[in-house]
Amino acid sequence: MDISCMRVGSGLDIHQLSQDPERRFIVGGVELQPFNGPIGHSDGDPLCHAVADSLLGASGMGDIGDHFVDTDPQWKNVDSMELLKKVVDMVRSSGFQILNVDCTIVLQQPKVKHFRPEMQVRLSKVVGSPVTVKAKSPEEVGSLGRREGVVAFATALCLAPNGQII
Repeated sequence: MDISCMRVGSGLDIHQLSQDPERRFIVGGVELQPFNGPIGHSDGDPLCHAVADSLLGASGMGDIGDHFVDTDPQWKNVDSMELLKKVVDMVRSSGFQILNVDCTIVLQQPKVKHFRPEMQVRLSKVVGSPVTVKAKSPEEVGSLGRREGVVAFATALCLAPNGQII
């Protein structure tokens, strides 16, 4: 494999957590109960959004906001795994091969450790390549430590179409 044809993309998503007990907390396609979820136009899944941005970045296709505008009613409360599927289809249709994605989620509560295996399975299935998920605590520092928000980071490695350097 010619490493000069590899492309790296990074993704970041941050959401304020809602005070609404009806707002579901979805991370990596997995519901974290009984916690209040993030405020967002879609379901607010920060991990899916970060993965999507990393894939779009690696393929030179902009970011999630370019393709799924947060003022468009068709994306209101949409399942972010569906958005990620659309991104994966776009990336693959452009000839890119997704090699892997590595993610980190940062939040104080809930602890993600027990949910990670299911997140990895669900994300890997949608992406069609290995997706790893790590979780970090903000150690009660700042707004994340006060349980006001959640942040997710992702890095994708893709192979450019036909070995092209793009």
